[in-house]
Amino acid sequence: MANDISATIRAFLIENIFGGKETAELKNDTKLISTRMMDSIIALKLVSHLEEKFGIEFEAHEVDQDNLETIDAMVKFVQSKMK
Repeated sequence: MANDISATIRAFLIENIFGGKETAELKNDTKLISTRMMDSIIALKLVSHLEEKFGIEFEAHEVDQDNLETIDAMVKFVQSKMK
């Protein structure tokens, strides 16, 4: 399941940040928020996408840098919400 979550997140980020072009710059541990690669609008769109795709719900306080900083952090968070 982690691979499905990771692939979903990666595809979303490639489409919305890199204009649909695969890039070696995007790794599972790439910092997205602190480097300003992902802005707040993209983050909110990603949250909505993940909620819809995986049937989970983010609480307002969970939409933060701890849960959205890297693909790895997002995978871990989504998995925790699915249990």
